[in-house]
Order: sequence, then C-alpha cells, then structure tokens
Amino acid sequence: MKRVVITGMGVVAPGGVGVKSFWEVLTAGRTATRDITLFDAAPFRSRIAAEADFDPAEHGFGPAEAERLDRAAQFALVAAREALADSGVDETPNPLRTGVSLGSAVGCTTGLDTEYAVVSDHGRDWTVDHTRAVAHLFDYFVPSSLAAEVARTAGAQGPVSLVSNGCTSGLDAIGYAAELIREGSADVMLAGATDAPISPITVACFDAIKATSPRNDDPTTASRPFDRTRNGFVLGEGSAVLVLEEFERARRRGAPMYAEISGFASRSNAYHMTGLRADGREMAEAIRAALAEARLDPTAVDYVNAHGSGTRQNDRHETAAFKRSLGSHAHDVPVSSIKSMIGHSLGAIGSLEVAASALAITHNTVPPTANLHDPDPECDLDYTPITARERRTDTVLSVGSGFGGFQSAIVLTRPRLAEAA
Repeated sequence: MKRVVITGMGVVAPGGVGVKSFWEVLTAGRTATRDITLFDAAPFRSRIAAEADFDPAEHGFGPAEAERLDRAAQFALVAAREALADSGVDETPNPLRTGVSLGSAVGCTTGLDTEYAVVSDHGRDWTVDHTRAVAHLFDYFVPSSLAAEVARTAGAQGPVSLVSNGCTSGLDAIGYAAELIREGSADVMLAGATDAPISPITVACFDAIKATSPRNDDPTTASRPFDRTRNGFVLGEGSAVLVLEEFERARRRGAPMYAEISGFASRSNAYHMTGLRADGREMAEAIRAALAEARLDPTAVDYVNAHGSGTRQNDRHETAAFKRSLGSHAHDVPVSSIKSMIGHSLGAIGSLEVAASALAITHNTVPPTANLHDPDPECDLDYTPITARERRTDTVLSVGSGFGGFQSAIVLTRPRLAEAA
C-alpha cells in the first residue's frame, strides 16, 4: 500500500498567523479567547470567541479581492500558500496529479450574513432586494468555491472536493485526501479545512441551544475542557492546510516529513443531531478501525489529541470512548484539548488539531489543556493540565466529534524513512 506523509503545513489561527506562532501559543498554554470584536455582540448570551488577528491587506489581498473573498476563503488561501512554500514541493508538479480536499462546516457564513443584512435592510424587510447584493454572491452560497480558490492557487487540476461533515470536516477532508493518494488517484494533495463562523447568525444559533459558554466576564478562561466548572464551548475560527505526498515521491526529492498518516476511520452514531451516547461506542469503533489500518496496537499511542469541546456530554462521551478503545492504556497516555486555547472553529478545528498532532511528533511535546484546574471526576484520564509536557511522541491519535453523529479518528506516526513502501 502507498504511504502518505505530511510535507508542508500552513496555519491561520487565533493567537497568530503561521505555523510558528500557532505552535508557540499551544506550547505556552496561552489562551486566545476574548470579547468578540468582529461585530456588536451585546445582544447575545455568549459574547466571547477566539478570533484570529487577520488583516487581509497584510497578506496581499487588495480591496477588490478582499471584498470578493469570504473571510474563510482568505484564511484557506493564506494557509495554502504557507503550506506550499513550507513543503518545497515542485512549483509545477503534474497538475492532473495534484488535488485539493478542503473541509468546512459553515462555508462562507460571514459573507452570507453580511449580504443578508444588506438585501434585507438588517432583517427589516421580509422580501429582500436582490439587486443590492454583491455580484459574487453565488460563491458565498456554494461552499465548494472555497476548494476551487485553493485549487486555482495551487494549479491543481486533479481531484478537488469540499467535505462538509460538521465539526469532523477537517479530519474527514484530510482522511479522504490520504485515501486518494493511497489508491493512486493523486500524488500531491492540499488537504485541510477553513471556517470563519464568528458572525451574528452563528452566535445566535449556538445561543439558542445554550452550547457556548456565557462566561463573558472572564473570556480567557472560558474554554475549560474536562473541568468540573465548564459551561460550554467557545467559538473560534481559522484554517490549516497540509501538503500530503506519496512517501516515495517525497523521499526522492528529499522533502521534510512532519508525520505519516497511517490510519483513518469515521463512524456515525445514527442517534441524534446534537446528542451523544454516553458509552462512546461509535467513537471507540472509529479509533479501533484507524489503529487497525495503521497496524498498531493501542499501547503504541503516545498522545491523544482530543476533541475536548468543553461540554459535559462531549467530555464524558470521549472519556468513555478512550477507555473502550485503548483499554488500560487510556490511563497511561497523555490527552489534551487545544480548544482550551484556540476555541472551537467548527469544521476547521480538525485540520488545526492534525497540524498540532504533527508538530507534537516533530517536537516531542504534548500541548496542554489550558484552564483545567478542577478536573471532572467523570473524566479521570491524564488530560495534561495547564503545562506542556516533553515526551517522546512517535504516534498520535486525533479524534473529532460532530453534529449529526459524526465520529472520526486519525493516526499520525513518525515517518520510518528506512522502510520501503
């Protein structure tokens, strides 16, 4: 079977743009959550988020392009450019063998929200005036426009797709890209996800189901995965794009390799749109299947990058899934949630978590779970509180859980350069 490795990464995240800044935020245990500044959040129950400090002009977008491209598209393009430069991949790889697999949960929400306000006079008019809308409104309605923009940037004429599986979109897009390389449909894939959901409509939706934290008086500590005092997740935004290559191709050109994608699997709970079964069975099955594809025993896992959203039902479900799939090793392996620092960017977060997992292998460091001072007794595993931990990290398991019942798991390993494909 063909092997797939990560040879480049690009990141836009709360706390900093670029892989270096992203990793510094995580390893310092520094939270990037704050009061929402992108719009007036005063009317909302939850008025905090993890925003990316992002100026389109600083990243080469002129006024016309900045207006045309949704914020999520801008994130994806900046991340893709960094990933391509980082990988050192040929400037003109065979375009028909180069593809894009991008994930997004809510597509061009920022643009749609803005344009709805324009055509409806801020919601006053039930019958909207479409003549007020921007000429490129169609691109906002079609999430695949995000993948198409990345494909144009990369000159990719191979398989190009947009995966929208809620909060597992980023994991699933990367898993799908790896499978395309394994089956021989592509040699190089730009894979990842992007979301910019910090907008009135998204905040209102999560307010309605009371999923987000109302800890408005203390935003920096509001995201508290696995903590007894947690009271909801904190919305985030961002993008991570990875360059995936077939192992032999990467080795021939002497490419740097962050990690190998050794296993991936997804399952559904077929249970409830937003609810989770407490026993974690379907996530456990995804973990088992991903480890089986990687041909690894559970005891090989050195670090688990958790979904860790900071809701009671997720934390309980995930803890049960780790115990069910990893057995007694679940109590020995460090686990952490980077959402404690950069919030929950919906479909994009899975790609950011894969990037963090690859960096954990590269630097032999486990990022911490920030704000974990009072562990929930129901969550009795080693959730790496407060401080990053140096640890030999050859195998990382990263998992995701999404509305609709989606459960995904991916296994990253340190590349074995001496081993033939």
